[in-house]
Amino acid sequence: MPHYTKDPDAIAALSEEEFYVTQRAGTERPGTGKLLHTTEPGIYVDIVSAEPLFASSDKFDSGCGWPSFTKPIEPAHVAEIEDRTLGMVRTEVRSTHGDSHLGHVFPDGPRDQGGLRYCINSAALRFIALADMEAEGYGNYIDQVEDHR
Repeated sequence: MPHYTKDPDAIAALSEEEFYVTQRAGTERPGTGKLLHTTEPGIYVDIVSAEPLFASSDKFDSGCGWPSFTKPIEPAHVAEIEDRTLGMVRTEVRSTHGDSHLGHVFPDGPRDQGGLRYCINSAALRFIALADMEAEGYGNYIDQVEDHR
């Protein structure tokens, strides 16, 4: 089983925006994320720790301006924490091992798929296409990236 950690070399290589989002709990501007319109099969991993977070088969267009997913590909890799910033109560989503801020989860997702919307910053993610998953060590998730709905 792979060991995922908060990698100092990965943090040093982050762009200014990626650092702001993952390490300072920032948010990219809506509609600007590089992965917002990605539709090809694959997985989304934490840009800092490389832990697998979401599958393309669970991604949907919520119209909110950020990539949205119905559930994590590996629930143990996604921590949900109460967030009382900005004068409201929300649920923040962080990677478990990398401790990267990813975004927030809301109860307004597709009801027929559990009702959740994981609203995630592209700047916190790295996309690994289906064709590259085996070579990059994510072969055991291949069966989860195809749409089974």
